Amino acid sequence: MNVRPISGASARGRIGRRLSALAVGSLLLAVTACGGAGTESGSGAGDGEGKGSDTARSKQSEAVVSIAPANGAKAVDTSGALKVGVAKGKLTEVVVKDGDGKKVDGEISGDGATWTPSSHLAASTAYSVHAVAKDSEGRTAAEDSRFTTLTPKNTFIGTFTPEDGSKVGVGMPFSIRFTRGITNPEDVEKAISVKTEPAVDVEGHWFGNDRIDFRPEKYWKAGTKVTVDLDLDGVEGRDGVYGEQAKKVSFTIGRNQVSVVDAKNLTMKVQRDGKTVKTIPVTTGAPGYETWNGQMVISEKLSVTRMNGETVGYGGEYDIKDVPHAMRLTTSGTFIHGNYWGGDAFGNRNASHGCVGLRDTQGGWDEDAPGAWFFANSMIGDVVVVKNSNDATVAADNGYNGWNMSWEKWKA
Repeated sequence: MNVRPISGASARGRIGRRLSALAVGSLLLAVTACGGAGTESGSGAGDGEGKGSDTARSKQSEAVVSIAPANGAKAVDTSGALKVGVAKGKLTEVVVKDGDGKKVDGEISGDGATWTPSSHLAASTAYSVHAVAKDSEGRTAAEDSRFTTLTPKNTFIGTFTPEDGSKVGVGMPFSIRFTRGITNPEDVEKAISVKTEPAVDVEGHWFGNDRIDFRPEKYWKAGTKVTVDLDLDGVEGRDGVYGEQAKKVSFTIGRNQVSVVDAKNLTMKVQRDGKTVKTIPVTTGAPGYETWNGQMVISEKLSVTRMNGETVGYGGEYDIKDVPHAMRLTTSGTFIHGNYWGGDAFGNRNASHGCVGLRDTQGGWDEDAPGAWFFANSMIGDVVVVKNSNDATVAADNGYNGWNMSWEKWKA
């Protein structure tokens, strides 16, 4: 057989063309395989998108947080309007702050479904709310809101005693008198907190609708520190009338002094921590003008004052322009005071118009006179107890004399 030799160049060309054809075929096959897989299965890129959507849905919490009032709300009521809740989940965190960053206390319910504030909100104040909840799979959802409370047209405040920073006797209650009659006393009382060091139970009692006094069951313990938080700003004391006070008041209880006046024996025993430190002869109310019985708290001290019978219903029976060392025991006009005109009445007979009189000098110059001594050794809040008088017991609201009311009645 005759074989025709192939030249080197021709051989290389044929081999190259075959390799090129194979390469193109392989490329077409690869493209067809890629495209064919998508066409054949009917999924491909569509499957990829479906899996991604399922994953996103699986990460989204089913819990739905709701906040009232709505975001951006204005003139919101200070009580009852703020509510946070959740559906298909439980609240895990609720933070409410005012514009100064002060947090509003509140509590999540036991089932985690709601959060409510512990107290009212302040008036004319912007608040922010941030609430977080989790669903049954532990996935988190959150919601935020901002709103502003109303600006009241009518307001009230409370005037109080004792003053901030003062030191008072063991009988001094914390007393507040309001400028408007209160028809929502529970809301107002809830906004007043009294804390003591050492701790003691302190309860409030309303006298009418414009005054509330706070005291413990027994006299304060000497040295007790009392702090009162008046959180009245935004409290609706009566329909459409809101408090505008946010104030903290602190005072300290001084030494224990209780003085006992015996109207029958015409003496007063001054007692410190239960021990008599001085016995003073006195005169009390004459027949027909008897002094009240009961526990009375010194509420005012006057180095000298005018006493006119017309101011307490006794007409022109007396008008003494310079009564020395006078200390008020009742709102109605009972005082314990120095007396320079009583002659030998002290320790011998009852000769006053209802006050407790102690021998003194005109002008009060004699520091050793009983009236001057007692004045110098007494403070606002000290207790003067009158017994064995022929009159009734003084009313609890006649001065700061709630100690004449039983603890059970006081709390009721």
